[in-house]
Amino acid sequence: MKKLHTVNEKQLAQLLTLWLNSNLDAHAFIDKRYWQEQLPFVKKTLPESELYIYTTNDKILGFIGLMDNYIAGLFVEKSYRNLGIGTKLLHAAKANHEQLTLTVFEKNNKAVKFYLAENFLIEKKQLDAHTNESEFVMTWT
Repeated sequence: MKKLHTVNEKQLAQLLTLWLNSNLDAHAFIDKRYWQEQLPFVKKTLPESELYIYTTNDKILGFIGLMDNYIAGLFVEKSYRNLGIGTKLLHAAKANHEQLTLTVFEKNNKAVKFYLAENFLIEKKQLDAHTNESEFVMTWT
Protein backbone atom coordinates (compact mmCIF):
# COMPACT_ATOMS: atom_id res chain seq x y z
CA MET A 1 0.00 0.00 0.00
CA LYS A 2 1.43 3.32 -1.00
CA LYS A 3 0.22 6.91 -0.96
CA LEU A 4 1.13 8.71 -4.18
CA HIS A 5 2.33 12.27 -3.76
CA THR A 6 2.98 12.78 -7.46
CA VAL A 7 1.82 10.84 -10.49
CA ASN A 8 4.15 10.15 -13.41
CA GLU A 9 2.91 9.50 -16.97
CA LYS A 10 3.22 5.72 -16.69
CA GLN A 11 1.23 5.66 -13.44
CA LEU A 12 -1.39 8.02 -14.86
CA ALA A 13 -1.87 5.77 -17.89
CA GLN A 14 -2.32 2.72 -15.63
CA LEU A 15 -4.74 4.60 -13.35
CA LEU A 16 -6.86 5.78 -16.29
CA THR A 17 -7.02 2.31 -17.83
CA LEU A 18 -8.00 0.79 -14.48
CA TRP A 19 -10.57 3.55 -13.91
CA LEU A 20 -12.20 3.07 -17.31
CA ASN A 21 -12.20 -0.75 -17.32
CA SER A 22 -13.56 -0.92 -13.76
CA ASN A 23 -16.35 1.53 -14.49
CA LEU A 24 -17.34 -0.26 -17.68
CA ASP A 25 -17.38 -3.59 -15.83
CA ALA A 26 -19.24 -2.43 -12.71
CA HIS A 27 -21.74 -0.18 -14.46
CA ALA A 28 -23.07 -2.13 -17.44
CA PHE A 29 -26.37 -0.28 -16.90
CA ILE A 30 -24.71 2.99 -18.04
CA ASP A 31 -23.80 3.66 -21.67
CA LYS A 32 -20.06 3.14 -22.12
CA ARG A 33 -19.80 6.49 -23.96
CA TYR A 34 -20.51 8.24 -20.66
CA TRP A 35 -17.36 6.78 -19.11
CA GLN A 36 -15.27 7.44 -22.22
CA GLU A 37 -16.43 11.08 -22.23
CA GLN A 38 -15.33 11.44 -18.59
CA LEU A 39 -11.71 10.43 -19.33
CA PRO A 40 -10.36 13.97 -20.01
CA PHE A 41 -11.81 15.23 -16.72
CA VAL A 42 -10.45 12.23 -14.80
CA LYS A 43 -7.03 12.64 -16.45
CA LYS A 44 -6.95 16.23 -15.20
CA THR A 45 -8.23 15.58 -11.67
CA LEU A 46 -6.46 12.31 -10.78
CA PRO A 47 -3.08 13.99 -10.20
CA GLU A 48 -4.81 16.51 -7.90
CA SER A 49 -6.42 13.76 -5.81
CA GLU A 50 -5.24 12.02 -2.67
CA LEU A 51 -4.33 8.62 -4.10
CA TYR A 52 -3.54 5.32 -2.42
CA ILE A 53 -2.38 2.55 -4.72
CA TYR A 54 -1.87 -1.19 -4.45
CA THR A 55 0.91 -2.43 -6.71
CA THR A 56 2.86 -5.51 -7.58
CA ASN A 57 5.94 -5.41 -9.82
CA ASP A 58 5.22 -1.74 -10.70
CA LYS A 59 1.74 -2.65 -11.97
CA ILE A 60 -1.12 -0.82 -10.27
CA LEU A 61 -3.74 -3.42 -9.30
CA GLY A 62 -6.00 -1.07 -7.38
CA PHE A 63 -6.43 2.48 -6.16
CA ILE A 64 -8.66 4.76 -4.16
CA GLY A 65 -8.93 8.44 -4.98
CA LEU A 66 -10.16 11.11 -2.60
CA MET A 67 -10.97 14.79 -2.83
CA ASP A 68 -10.82 15.99 0.77
CA ASN A 69 -13.14 13.56 2.62
CA TYR A 70 -14.99 12.44 -0.52
CA ILE A 71 -14.12 9.07 -2.06
CA ALA A 72 -14.22 9.80 -5.78
CA GLY A 73 -13.62 6.14 -6.55
CA LEU A 74 -12.23 2.79 -5.48
CA PHE A 75 -11.05 0.48 -8.25
CA VAL A 76 -9.44 -2.96 -8.36
CA GLU A 77 -8.27 -4.84 -11.44
CA LYS A 78 -10.97 -7.39 -12.31
CA SER A 79 -8.78 -10.50 -11.93
CA TYR A 80 -7.64 -9.31 -8.47
CA ARG A 81 -11.05 -8.57 -6.97
CA ASN A 82 -12.27 -10.36 -3.85
CA LEU A 83 -8.71 -10.74 -2.54
CA GLY A 84 -8.94 -7.95 0.04
CA ILE A 85 -7.23 -5.24 -2.03
CA GLY A 86 -10.25 -2.92 -1.94
CA THR A 87 -10.54 -3.38 1.82
CA LYS A 88 -6.85 -2.53 2.30
CA LEU A 89 -7.18 0.58 0.15
CA LEU A 90 -10.29 1.71 2.03
CA HIS A 91 -8.61 1.12 5.39
CA ALA A 92 -5.64 3.23 4.29
CA ALA A 93 -8.04 6.07 3.54
CA LYS A 94 -9.91 5.55 6.82
CA ALA A 95 -6.64 5.73 8.74
CA ASN A 96 -6.08 9.27 7.48
CA HIS A 97 -9.64 10.62 7.75
CA GLU A 98 -12.17 10.94 10.54
CA GLN A 99 -15.09 10.92 8.12
CA LEU A 100 -15.55 9.74 4.54
CA THR A 101 -18.41 10.27 2.11
CA LEU A 102 -19.15 8.73 -1.28
CA THR A 103 -21.86 8.15 -3.82
CA VAL A 104 -22.56 4.71 -5.26
CA PHE A 105 -25.10 3.68 -7.87
CA GLU A 106 -27.96 1.73 -6.33
CA LYS A 107 -27.66 -0.92 -9.08
CA ASN A 108 -24.00 -1.54 -8.16
CA ASN A 109 -25.03 -4.15 -5.58
CA LYS A 110 -21.53 -5.46 -4.86
CA ALA A 111 -20.24 -1.98 -4.04
CA VAL A 112 -23.25 -1.13 -1.88
CA LYS A 113 -22.80 -4.36 0.11
CA PHE A 114 -19.06 -3.72 0.42
CA TYR A 115 -19.51 -0.23 1.86
CA LEU A 116 -22.30 -1.34 4.21
CA ALA A 117 -19.98 -4.10 5.49
CA GLU A 118 -17.33 -1.40 6.04
CA ASN A 119 -19.72 0.51 8.33
CA PHE A 120 -20.82 3.16 5.85
CA LEU A 121 -24.38 4.35 6.35
CA ILE A 122 -26.80 5.33 3.61
CA GLU A 123 -27.59 8.99 4.26
CA LYS A 124 -29.92 9.53 1.31
CA LYS A 125 -30.97 8.34 -2.12
CA GLN A 126 -30.78 10.72 -5.05
CA LEU A 127 -30.78 10.82 -8.83
CA ASP A 128 -27.44 11.28 -10.60
CA ALA A 129 -28.00 14.19 -12.98
CA HIS A 130 -25.55 12.90 -15.61
CA THR A 131 -26.83 9.32 -15.91
CA ASN A 132 -30.39 9.54 -14.54
CA GLU A 133 -29.51 6.56 -12.34
CA SER A 134 -30.42 6.28 -8.67
CA GLU A 135 -27.48 6.54 -6.27
CA PHE A 136 -26.86 6.44 -2.54
CA VAL A 137 -24.89 9.01 -0.58
CA MET A 138 -23.02 7.04 2.07
CA THR A 139 -20.96 8.23 5.03
CA TRP A 140 -18.49 6.66 7.43
CA THR A 141 -17.26 8.20 10.68
